[in-house]
Amino acid sequence: MPLYEYQCTRCHKRVEKIQSFSAEPLKVCEFCGGELEKLISAPAIQFKGTGWYVTDYKKSGGATEAKPAAKEAAASSSDAPASAASPKPDAPAPAPAKTAEK
Repeated sequence: MPLYEYQCTRCHKRVEKIQSFSAEPLKVCEFCGGELEKLISAPAIQFKGTGWYVTDYKKSGGATEAKPAAKEAAASSSDAPASAASPKPDAPAPAPAKTAEK
């Protein structure tokens, strides 16, 4: 159920009330008997997942320290061309090409 916030037009006290969507809004201040008006409040938002923290963004103009997982991913990324990749140690070396003699 949502939390509604009201403010008295006479004494300016604020009241919070948990009400269902279909409930009638409060109209009378419980402190002075004045008229209440419903206030618009910012909703509560939870950001989940990656991309919501300051450390998830690269700052322009300077180096930032990345998370350890990000460092490992950057080191193993395939940014280098395939021809520059070193062969696996278990793989045999390619045989030299034979030239035809005339």
